[in-house]
Parts: sequence; structure tokens; C-alpha cells
Amino acid sequence: MTRALLFDVFGTVVDWRNGVAREAAPILAALGRGDIDPHAFADAWRAGYQPAMEEVRSGRRPFTRLDVLHRENLETLLARHGIVDVPEPVMITLNTAWHRLDPWPDVVAGLTRLRTRFILAPLSNGNIALMLNMAKRAGLPWDAILGSEVSQAFKPTPQAYLRTAEVLGLSPGECMLVAAHNKDLAAARACGFGTAFVARPTEKGPGQTIDLRAEQEWDQVATDFGALATALGC
Repeated sequence: MTRALLFDVFGTVVDWRNGVAREAAPILAALGRGDIDPHAFADAWRAGYQPAMEEVRSGRRPFTRLDVLHRENLETLLARHGIVDVPEPVMITLNTAWHRLDPWPDVVAGLTRLRTRFILAPLSNGNIALMLNMAKRAGLPWDAILGSEVSQAFKPTPQAYLRTAEVLGLSPGECMLVAAHNKDLAAARACGFGTAFVARPTEKGPGQTIDLRAEQEWDQVATDFGALATALGC
């Protein structure tokens, strides 16, 4: 029986692309580079996400918080655009754009309904401070604030899923991952988790070509968190 719903966050719970673009636009303009498309900037920053985590997953680098990886990728991206010697307070503000992302419109109401029957927590590659600040700003009603420090691993490494269940005192079979990404769900299922797919067809912008639909027979497939709550009897 499912007791906990654990959520992928970037893309599933929050709209990272528009949020990062919103935060980046005025800073880029203030740095004299208002010519840079803020959405393209967000996409390029995000493109460094998986390669940076792969250094950890492969064992080539010790576990490193996502805030640090984001900062390193940001410095590389700014240098690529010829932007150097940025004041440290500005760098901190820009790097923590990921802490200030907006939830999709259905999220808060959907989570509130789901919380009446299930334990809710993030199962994200983001670190605890990032998840905490995001939740406080966006009003996300988590029962526990978990981050990648809990597992010392990044998805889709099995430890990321199994250690999260363990710290909640649950078996994998008592946990269900809710995600907009088929690969994430496949990794969770391989660890014994239940699975729920919620499509976010605009996560990567108007040209998105992946994760537009469920690619396997997941335990639940829903159009949004409200529909998932209905399907789960909340």
C-alpha cells in the first residue's frame, strides 16, 4: 500500500525554465547584456545539469551539492558570453534563482488534497536549502523537506530512491514517485517504487519533444496534480 508520494521537483512541481529566465533577465540587462535571450540562457544553464551530476554519479567526484554545481555551471556560462568580474552579491542572487521557482498552477491545491491521505516529500537532486527556500516561497505543503544530501546520490542512481524511503521509515513498495520524466519513473520502478506520470509538455519550452506522454504503463497517469488526487481518492 502506498503511504508516501515522493516528487521530482524541477519540471514536475516547478517551472524552472520560465523562473530562471525571469530572474536572469534583469541581471543580464544590468550587466550590459540585455541582448541575451533569458530563456536561451536558462536552457544553456540547465544543459550543464546532467553532465555535472554525472561526475558525481561516476565516482570521478565526491558528492557535491547542486547549489555548488549550479554555481560552477553559471560561471562557465557567463564566461562563454564574455561576462566576467561579476560582483559576488550579484552572483549569489543569480545562482539562487533556482530557489525562487514558481510551481505549476495546479500544484499547491493538488498537493494540499494529496496530503490528506499521503506523506508528501520531494525526491529531488536539489539540496535541502534549495528545497526549503523554494517551499517557503511557493507555499509547497511538504511533510518533510528532503534533498540530495539525504541520499548522497543523484537520480537515477538507486541509492537516491532507496535511501529516501529508508529515512522515512518506509519500504520501497510503500513509496510512489510522481514525476514528469519517464526515465526517472523507470529508475524508481526498478527500485520497487510505485509510479505516477504527470505530463508537463511545456517544461522545456515550446519545442519540447520528450516526456510529452507516458511511455510505459505507469501505475497512475494524470494530466495534473488535481487529477492525480482524484485518481488516488483524495
